[in-house]
Amino acid sequence: MGVLSDIEPKEVFKYFEEISRIPRGSHNTAAVSSYLYKFGVDNGFDSRQDELGNVVIHVPATKGYEDKKGVILQGHMDMVCEKASDSKHDFTKDPLDLRVMDDEIFAGGTTLGGDNGIALAFAMAAAMDKDLKHPPLELIFTVDEEVGMEGAAGLDTSDINAGYMLNLDTEDEGEFVVSSAGGLNAVMSVPVKYRKLSGEEYKIIISGLKGGHSGTEIDGYHANAIIIMGRLLHFLRSKGVDFNISNLDGGLMNNAIPRDAECSLILTDGDRDSFEGLINEFESTIKNEYRANENNIMIYPDYKGKAEREVLRKKHEERVIFLMNTVPDGVQRMSQEEATRGLVETSLNNGIMRLSEKDFYLNASVRSSISSAKQALSDKLRYLTETIGGTYEANGDYPAWEFNDDSYLLKKCIEVFKKQYGREPKVVGIHAGIECGLFYEKMPGLDIISIGPDMKGVHTPQEKLYIGSVKRTWEFLKGILEAL
Repeated sequence: MGVLSDIEPKEVFKYFEEISRIPRGSHNTAAVSSYLYKFGVDNGFDSRQDELGNVVIHVPATKGYEDKKGVILQGHMDMVCEKASDSKHDFTKDPLDLRVMDDEIFAGGTTLGGDNGIALAFAMAAAMDKDLKHPPLELIFTVDEEVGMEGAAGLDTSDINAGYMLNLDTEDEGEFVVSSAGGLNAVMSVPVKYRKLSGEEYKIIISGLKGGHSGTEIDGYHANAIIIMGRLLHFLRSKGVDFNISNLDGGLMNNAIPRDAECSLILTDGDRDSFEGLINEFESTIKNEYRANENNIMIYPDYKGKAEREVLRKKHEERVIFLMNTVPDGVQRMSQEEATRGLVETSLNNGIMRLSEKDFYLNASVRSSISSAKQALSDKLRYLTETIGGTYEANGDYPAWEFNDDSYLLKKCIEVFKKQYGREPKVVGIHAGIECGLFYEKMPGLDIISIGPDMKGVHTPQEKLYIGSVKRTWEFLKGILEAL
């Protein structure tokens, strides 16, 4: 018996639990891809698995629906692998520790992967439901969405004939997403050199930040641990502290707002009490700045004793601190269009920071609903990085998905929603990048809507999926397919 065996809709949660047993972080999707392909083959569906690991499964229409336009049910296999600082979970081999409390499903100490495992479960359940009446279905499961939509970008769509697509990657029940931002992955790298130095060693830790999805929660103005670390280093330097950096580390995914960062320093002189007092002073300043939207910021020094370490040479250290303090981050511009007023237009999230033997590395997710603004922000990052002797690479570029004000699919979805819920749905555009833009570009004329059940805390260990919402969304999805 599984943890979710007795929860309705059983046919959906059966597949969700099976998927949750398979490690499926980005770039580690071979096992879940094979599982999905085997599902298609074992059930007699025309199925293919491409060299990237994308899976396409063609499900015949039920009797009487053969001449209707086909419907794509689409979601991505990979999940963001974030965990609590005390978690021992190994995302490369351990199944998720699924737990249920009242209406909530979550994973012990880690992200749940409801984003986007629930989409796979919905699609598989629809394919296997013998009582459901539906047009031809094309289940499309893509890899590596969370790291630049690499699977969707490389997918061959020549054998896909549907006229409609339901992307199942939305996290708010009752919202129909009808447009999304484009984006790219920005990689800034600055070469560094080291020297040996002895002194008092400290590890500076920043933790307790809320984090969140850099597309859907960037307008929450949550603190970014990487940016705060840069400010801390500048603050210490401005106070005359002679520190030397031996290590920098922060963030896990470029599209997750970093909740933690740490820095190892060697002090060659100076009073320890005075140094620790400056850290406390800086913590108070940051807590005050973010008092409206952060409630658990912790910045503290961990004294390690005397040590000899490889530390950055001074001119390289200055370049690193300069980049950390001048790189743009967060919301850059809000939309000024009447239809999308209140929506973020352009943003970036510095999501990963690493210091290696050869370079200092920042990885940012850049987003905008306006292509020229996205490119301008990318150019700014390039100019900034190259000015201090670094290199810059932009990859994983994906297009925006534009609103179709003549969508038949949207009209049918609204009709079914009003019948089921007794109210109007919310029709929105979002700042997050979703794969709809790539399908919109690859398949001109494809009518697309994105829907999904309620999820909260996505991309954090506090991620939750709501059982009642899954049940209602499942009934809604079946209603749409029958209506089409």
